[in-house]
Amino acid sequence: MSTFFDDWDDTIIPTAESETPAVATFTSATPAAASEPASGDSLAPVKATDKRVVNGHGDINQLAPFRYPWAWEFFLKANRNHWAPTEINMAQDVQDYHHKLTPAEKHMFENVLAYLTTSDILAMRNIGLAVMEKMTAPELQIYQARQVYEEALHTWTYQHCIETLNLEQEEIYNRYRVVPAIHGKIVLANRRLEKILRSDLDLSNRDTLHEFALSYLFFAGIFEGCWFYNGFSPIFALQRRGLMKGTAEQFQYIMRDEVLHCAFGLRVIRELMREENLTLDPRAVAELWAEADAAEDAYARYILQESILGYSADLHMGQFRFVANRRARQMALEEPFPGAEATLPWLDEQANLRKEKNFFETRITEYQTGGSLEWE
Repeated sequence: MSTFFDDWDDTIIPTAESETPAVATFTSATPAAASEPASGDSLAPVKATDKRVVNGHGDINQLAPFRYPWAWEFFLKANRNHWAPTEINMAQDVQDYHHKLTPAEKHMFENVLAYLTTSDILAMRNIGLAVMEKMTAPELQIYQARQVYEEALHTWTYQHCIETLNLEQEEIYNRYRVVPAIHGKIVLANRRLEKILRSDLDLSNRDTLHEFALSYLFFAGIFEGCWFYNGFSPIFALQRRGLMKGTAEQFQYIMRDEVLHCAFGLRVIRELMREENLTLDPRAVAELWAEADAAEDAYARYILQESILGYSADLHMGQFRFVANRRARQMALEEPFPGAEATLPWLDEQANLRKEKNFFETRITEYQTGGSLEWE
């Protein structure tokens, strides 16, 4: 049984089957990118021990033998959480949004949607352009290829919600450019991630390798593991009161994906650090958390200028810090917010959704798509 991240269990329990074989200490002479076998070696079989997270020399085109069987398990599990946004009933959401939500709830709902529409495109580009191409084991790349698809699916989901509710698309999509609290999170993410977008990064350089690992930690642990994981909770707070249940169900499926994205990313970083004998600078990690906390606080104070029933900016930030500590523990790092307690104990229940649907059997008669709904 391979190691598998459980978002509801802080313990990391490796098993012998999934552990990566010991690797010699990293040296700067290691080439930065994987290459196909030289002509003289073209008939030599591939060995699992030839593979590495980065700086590997194995055949990038040959999936097995696996060195990271847990990565293949992630891919299989991801494919079991498959849905299409048009298959989820949004009829009641139309009524809720136009006739039941208070102005404060609409403000919160619209701005959460505005932030997410941009964030998932950013995530898609980061995995596809900055991370996936630098992996030198195909079992890592194949899960990340699925992840790129899922980020596109999430973007479709937000667009479907916008269309179904008849929101002004241009206005919603432009909020990240004109609302400082939303813009600040995107700017921070771009600054932290743009350094590793280059395809010619020399990961044999220790400083560059450290920057790559730090950026990937920001992406997997903070951007996806905290901002996304905690970011759906305002909508789930409405769902708990019987409001916007269709949108919330869409977000529950997205949250399943994001839990896997975070888990996979943190596992890759741990493997990379072990293979390359790399230790993250504690001061650099602390700076990551401080910046993320400040940006999230500004965002929470904006979307929740007025508290809504059962939810507030203080509750949001308390949960963010609690989840941040969990992510740090999963990386064996120092907790950034010692003593932070769960302020939304029900949030893990949303991620632990035990609901299965056969969309192929309910496609026509049970669901209505946005184009067939009335807004009046």
